[in-house]
Amino acid sequence: MTAAACIVGAYEHPTRKATDLSVAQLHAEAAIGALQDAGLAREDIDGYFCAGDAAGLGPLSMADYMNLRLRHAESTEFGGASYIAHVAHAAQTIAAGKCNVALITLGGRPRAEGVATGTAPRVYNAAAPDVMWELPFRSTIVKLYAMVARRHMHEFGTTSEQLAWIKVAASLHARHNPGAMLRNPVTVQDVLASPMISDPLHRLDCCVISDGGGALIVTRPEIARDLARPVVRVIGAGESLCGQHGGDMDLTRTGAAKSGPTALAEAGVRPGDIDYAGLYDSFTITVLLQLEDLGFCEKGAGGRFVADGGLVSGSGRLAVNTDGGGLCNNHPGNRGGMTKLIEAVRQLRHEAHPAVQVPDCRLALVNGIGGSLGTRHASATVILERQ
Repeated sequence: MTAAACIVGAYEHPTRKATDLSVAQLHAEAAIGALQDAGLAREDIDGYFCAGDAAGLGPLSMADYMNLRLRHAESTEFGGASYIAHVAHAAQTIAAGKCNVALITLGGRPRAEGVATGTAPRVYNAAAPDVMWELPFRSTIVKLYAMVARRHMHEFGTTSEQLAWIKVAASLHARHNPGAMLRNPVTVQDVLASPMISDPLHRLDCCVISDGGGALIVTRPEIARDLARPVVRVIGAGESLCGQHGGDMDLTRTGAAKSGPTALAEAGVRPGDIDYAGLYDSFTITVLLQLEDLGFCEKGAGGRFVADGGLVSGSGRLAVNTDGGGLCNNHPGNRGGMTKLIEAVRQLRHEAHPAVQVPDCRLALVNGIGGSLGTRHASATVILERQ
């Protein structure tokens, strides 16, 4: 995939509560922002990628709403990991000659609609094969992630204090982001003193619920070179789908253990080469597991890796989610993969806030988790490089 495609436009919708905007409008406004960032026009788009958050019949409805004339469209649904997979699929589609300029959009308004994300049973489709077996037990997202966290604690001695450091790092980054929902820095004790939602996860171990959206523009390298923007190349990608396998599953391992090595090998780099990481942070435990599974530390050593500010830009071992991430900044439509990509693009362009910008940032890894740990989930990883 090396040099198959480049990200030339990125835009994060500024709203955090869209009381007067429809889902379709959020997608369209994000698309306009990404096109303006790239210096391209709507008429340039000939490929479109979206997921289950898109209004109506996905790409069919949204392409009509945005008046796009397309040669290729795709609606891969990996939950919050969708948009990371879309970047890889756009690069593959461009390499195959099926499109030249691909648009990827996200939009959602769970906050305005009062959706109890994480604490109420989630049913995507009443006909899904898992519903009849799991819904009677009132499974919720936060309960599943709490189960995963407790298992990691049991096996490796991970502590709530160590998990809290992930939130602390996010808050130290978010204080420099005027758009972040939670801008006040917190301490480990603040996290531990926040209400228990599902043992061992406290309220501050959980991500924010926000409306909003985002968009990316992916093009051929020759188009990217002609634009007045720093070139961000897509040089590696991997995907993984993880189910329960009839009960043969490891609660402490995510799909990143497969998607990450695939992406790194394709890019020809190692975890130690990565300057910046955008990691899905629905809960603090989600970040810790990805760090281990992506090879930034050994399995079971995640707690020690994040402790004492290990993820703080400028002073820690690895700069992670320097916009504040889903834990503090934004989690649009309950799907955080898009914003992880957007901040990675900022870092590689050297356009992040000066207080959190990684010096001479050249290589970034972005990983997303979609669905739910503890049951079934998808993982998608991309490696991005500043040219």
